[in-house]
Amino acid sequence: MTLIKLAANVTASALLLGLAAFGVAALSGIGHRWVDILAQFTSPVLLAAVGVTVVCLLFRLWPASIVGGLMCVVLALSVWPQWTPTKGVPVPDQPIVRVYSANLYVFNTDVAAMRRSIAAADADILVLVELGQAPASRLDQLLPDYPHRVLIGQARAGDHARSIIASRYPILQGLPERPDGLSAVGATVQTPVGPINVFGVHLTRPWPYQYQWGQISQVMALSERMKAAPDHPVIAAGDFNSVSSARIGKQIQSDLGLIPAPGWPGTWPSQIPAFAGITIDQVYRSPDLELITRRLGEPTGSDHRPVITEFTRAQPPR
Repeated sequence: MTLIKLAANVTASALLLGLAAFGVAALSGIGHRWVDILAQFTSPVLLAAVGVTVVCLLFRLWPASIVGGLMCVVLALSVWPQWTPTKGVPVPDQPIVRVYSANLYVFNTDVAAMRRSIAAADADILVLVELGQAPASRLDQLLPDYPHRVLIGQARAGDHARSIIASRYPILQGLPERPDGLSAVGATVQTPVGPINVFGVHLTRPWPYQYQWGQISQVMALSERMKAAPDHPVIAAGDFNSVSSARIGKQIQSDLGLIPAPGWPGTWPSQIPAFAGITIDQVYRSPDLELITRRLGEPTGSDHRPVITEFTRAQPPR
């Protein structure tokens, strides 16, 4: 082995080991906030590791290629839970409810793009967070087919970001806000598969932290709101600022008993191809609902991609 090849193998192996640290962080189960940051990026890092490994194979860097193969396995194991979450069995011949959820970005003024995206989705229920002043002032133009609405955020001075649930189906009741630090709108919607409690959620970002336990306490607040709501199936959608396999996603699944939709392709940031992004815009459901499909919607002018999901009743577990 020449000195150049030796140096190339060492350099590539070191790079691949560094990339694998993201997977190790996700698999470790360590809840520290800095470990959790690494766990958010396992999906794009896996793609990067595959790319580096392919380059090593092309240049016949066999030791580095072996390291790359092993590191890709570690990363694949770490990302697999968010790509292939638990599936149930749908009740046959039941209606389907389509949900469109999106972070519209508070300073986004491209109302025309938002309207095109919403119209193309043809959803039954909309869950919109970070609804800024421009779309909020033109709601009837933006949502002409969604007469039933619950909106929060419009009454607080200086609060320019609103959240809304809009529906083609009747809203039986809005679920009250609480002074618990959680930005979430809630409503019970009468759908063809029965009443569903729908929550539009926007958690604080994991970095830079506004306060260290912000996301954790907000998920605890969401749990309390769910307990106080009527006893119906649940859909919680919005910007959770976390992939489903990291700390907050695991907390939601264990403490709230909710199941995430698959997390690929990614939703953020919208400026890069979706296959290379991360899914922080989640759609969680209770086990009595079954996910039929999940796909990304048309652009809205936001830095987040919208998510379109379809649900029906799930058969009870055997």
